[in-house]
Amino acid sequence: MLGALAVAASLSGCEALQRGDDAETTEVDDDEARELAVQFAPTLYFDTDERWFPTDPRPYASDRDGERVVDGFDALNGYTERTTAGDGPPDPRVFYNVVSYQDSPLSVVQYWFYSVFDQFTTNFHWHDWEVLHVFVDTDSGDPQLYVASSHSTRVPNNEFLDPDPETTPRILSELGSHSSALSLNDVADRFQRLPVENSVADITNGTLEGLESLADTPIAYGLPRDEGGLLPFLVPELDGKPVYEDDRLPSVSRADLLPDTLTIRSLDALTSPPEDLPPRSTGTTFGHASSAESADVEYDLVSTAEVEDIAAFTGPQLSFEFAVPQFAEDAIASHISTAGTPWKQPRYENPAADITDPRHRSELADRYDAIGQPSPVNAVLAGISETVTDDDAPDGAGVTTTEPTVESVALLESEPTAVPTFGGVVAVTDAAEGDHRLTVNGAGLAPHSEPVSVGGEGPTVAGVEGEIPLTARENATKLEVDADGTDAELTRLAIDDDFGGRLYDAPLSGPDAVYVHRGGAYTTEVRDSDGEVGAFRVNPAADASDVRITEPNTGKASLATFLADIATETSDDVTTAAGLESVLTPDDTGGTDGTDATGQDGNRTDRSADTQTGPVEGLARALAAVAEAARRAAERAEVGDRGRADESLQTVSSRLDRVSSRLAEAQADLPDSIARATDRRLQQARTRTDQALNAEKL
Repeated sequence: MLGALAVAASLSGCEALQRGDDAETTEVDDDEARELAVQFAPTLYFDTDERWFPTDPRPYASDRDGERVVDGFDALNGYTERTTAGDGPPDPRVFYNVVSYQDSPLSVVQYWFYSVFDQFTTNFHWHDWEVLHVFVDTDSGDPQLYVASSHSTRVPNNEFLDPDPETTPRILSELGSHSSALSLNDVADRFQRLPVENSVADITNGTLEGLESLADTPIAYGLPRDEGGLLPFLVPELDGKPVYEDDRLPSVSRADLLPDTLTIRSLDALTSPPEDLPPRSTGTTFGHASSAESADVEYDLVSTAEVEDIAAFTGPQLSFEFAVPQFAEDAIASHISTAGTPWKQPRYENPAADITDPRHRSELADRYDAIGQPSPVNAVLAGISETVTDDDAPDGAGVTTTEPTVESVALLESEPTAVPTFGGVVAVTDAAEGDHRLTVNGAGLAPHSEPVSVGGEGPTVAGVEGEIPLTARENATKLEVDADGTDAELTRLAIDDDFGGRLYDAPLSGPDAVYVHRGGAYTTEVRDSDGEVGAFRVNPAADASDVRITEPNTGKASLATFLADIATETSDDVTTAAGLESVLTPDDTGGTDGTDATGQDGNRTDRSADTQTGPVEGLARALAAVAEAARRAAERAEVGDRGRADESLQTVSSRLDRVSSRLAEAQADLPDSIARATDRRLQQARTRTDQALNAEKL
């Protein structure tokens, strides 16, 4: 789950250059356009479970208020009826549009693929238009760049610079969504993100510098199910019920959507990520008669000019719920409307608008004056992981992170469209500058949400060092922080696990919440506008319900109370692990306020440690003595006695040194997990002691 850090970064090998204006484009002569379209006509590979293939929208068009429109109900009903009655996909069509940049040999062949419906985890909708751009140098006849569309302008496209001019473009169409991945490697129907041995990669997108977890990942959507990423599909809803139950779709049944083996009712319908989703497998292939590649279905190439009289593709909004772990609000609805009309989009006349990799745009700009230089990268990026219990930690006292078993979906609350992850990577491109809230959901996983601030100097890296850990719902507890419960203006929230380290670090304004793994032991830190720190110990395993911090105060009293809590917790753990009875007796404790008979701190721990009967009991007593001094420091801070509070904190510091010595002596007699937990908590206690001593606020 985790905090956000804005950094200035660039795509590998490319400086962030200010984008210039692209030249105007003009239409290409019909014969030349047709010749180019035939020359680069792609072969398309579809999943064996695909329901909606590229077709012609005109059979479903009707006149409405003086305009030619295609209604979503008409298209889905009609296509379903014709599929059921026919021997194969009805009206296999690929539409093309060819434009040329003025005063330049650079032309672009666009292949537009229309499907009547899109059923995907993040953006199902009526109608679907996907596109492949082939940038061609008409002087040499060689292709310069392939750009294959991936869901929306918020997801990096799949791109390949300088493809082999002798190779026909191949498109791997993602099941349900029809997002287009490129395939240029030796295995025609498989996507390959990175080169393997003598085989080229299917994309030449750049990697991200400055983010270690993504350093080797080309930033492009790709094809997650070909890369081992599981991403279950959702059932589209209309007016609160599945679309196939709507009376306006009499020809559509449950069997006409994607199969149950790949589909869940909603992202929160499972308590843990699914493990039995079938991988992608190739079914029907589409090809043009001019292609040397064999195909099951031969499609017609048709100029988009023949369908440009269609003014709109219509249909009511479909929806799905996005869970958000906010303090007072648990869900926001994300609504997806119909796909846009291609000939009304900027990329129709200026295909360079669809280039999402700055290195590719920069290379074309160097070759052709018609293409402007890239603008700075403006994106939100992070890697997803999954929190699990740490085998080296005591039960219920530590977590670690592992690679995710399923892909997730992400949403910038200020944006209209959620985007899927690929290879566990969140990449939301073209994000508007300003403040956003990034939410990440996954099937069977508790949601993560954090504020992010998008600037103009490079990507915003979300999470802690670019990592966002998610937790299976069955193991998740909501940790709520009521920022209204303190007079201080809280500005930041962070969460550390004893074994997993820092898991969350993000801005805080008002009440908020984070989901954490129930098997962890956490230090929750808050900071206020004056830079003061507060800390709180949270052990979800001990609580059956969600955890709420109602008075997240900062300053000496808060930090000293935390020190007392973590020392007591650790002393109890050591005592229990060793099978000891209560460590402290009235004879050991000296004064009841944690001082010796003279009323001064410092001697009682030495006496109790010296009367130990063994190293483990000595460690437990030393920890209990830390707790006693810390409680006294908190009491003195709360009544405004700064001087004596600092005296008690100095005692805590010296007693932590003794804990370190006692831990070394007891190491061999303690379970390894308890010894490791004690060592990690000792480090945390030292940090908080230093903060408490330096705190201005009591």
